Amino acid sequence: MSAHANPATVADCLRLGAGFSQNDRNWIVEQFAPLNTRLAAFPANGTDLELTVKERAARGQKVTLECHIPGQPRIVATSAEEALHDALNDVRNDLRRQLNDAKTRTEPGSNKHLRNTGPAGPAAPLDPEQLRN
Repeated sequence: MSAHANPATVADCLRLGAGFSQNDRNWIVEQFAPLNTRLAAFPANGTDLELTVKERAARGQKVTLECHIPGQPRIVATSAEEALHDALNDVRNDLRRQLNDAKTRTEPGSNKHLRNTGPAGPAAPLDPEQLRN
C-alpha cells in the first residue's frame, strides 16, 4: 500500500523534453512501468520526471532522465547507449537504483538519526555513598 492518497506514477509525472514527441509517450510509459513501484512512495503532486535526448539516433546520443521529488535532492540518470531502447532501459534502471538508495537513506534502520532506539534499559542502582557526596 502506498503512503500517499495520490501516489506518483510514470504516466502522471513523465514530461517528454527535447528529442521526443507525444507519439513516443505510450511506449516510453510502458517501458518505464517498473518505476511505478518505487514512485508510489511519493506524492504525485510535485513529483516530476523529465526525459530528454540529445542527437537522437546519432552515434553520440545522450539520454537524460531527471526526477524531482518534493523534499528530496534532484536525481539524474544519463546514458550514452547507441540504441534508444537500450538507453531508455539504462536510465530507467539507474533511476530505480538511485530511488532505492534514496529510500534506504531515509529509512530509520539505515539512518541512526532517524532510528527509534527504544526505551532505555533499567537504570543502575544508585550507590548511597555517591548520593552523600
